[in-house]
Amino acid sequence: DHSEIFLIQIRAMLRANREHQNLKILLPMITAIPEVDKAITLIRQAQNEIKDEGQECPLPQIGVMIEVPSLIYQIKALSKRVDFISIGSNDLTQYLLAVDRNNVHVAQLYDSLHPSVINAIHHIVNEAKSCNLPVSICGEMASDPIAVILLMGMGIDSLSMNATSIPRIKWLIRHFNQKEATQILSDVLAMEDSCSIREYLSGVVHNNGLGELIRSKLKLL
Repeated sequence: DHSEIFLIQIRAMLRANREHQNLKILLPMITAIPEVDKAITLIRQAQNEIKDEGQECPLPQIGVMIEVPSLIYQIKALSKRVDFISIGSNDLTQYLLAVDRNNVHVAQLYDSLHPSVINAIHHIVNEAKSCNLPVSICGEMASDPIAVILLMGMGIDSLSMNATSIPRIKWLIRHFNQKEATQILSDVLAMEDSCSIREYLSGVVHNNGLGELIRSKLKLL
């Protein structure tokens, strides 16, 4: 709605990136492909404006946050336009389940281990992999030990979380190899409700002697 403000912000980011050239721009809350095209057009406009001033200005990598369900089935179209995608698990779960997680009357229905959420993320990752598009995930799932096993099985490239969660998740990842995680994912994809999924995954973690990881997460909550 305010492209003039967007251009000011992008120009500042591009100028700040000239020395280190490690900038990545992630576009949030995208609902349709034309929105991506418009944003990229504006980013290129900002790049050209800086070049016209006589300054070198490489175009950074551009990505899209997948958090609106309408993009789930447009990954191939996105792959023609962007360099990477990131799954916003909190909002994607909320919008898929039509649950406002901040509303006390329905918040109990919010569950990132709902079969539809897991299958949606699995579909996104498969589509991204088929297009050689790097995919990461952020939100509560990325720091939930039992969910991370599934994300490993799907082949997620990277996880984004707060610093306090990193040691716990690294510890869990070291105790499961890709083959094990893929088999666990296969078992979960055959399940029909989140209670069964959560119980099964909790059992997997406990059977591997990692039950303290779940208890420590509950303490933090």
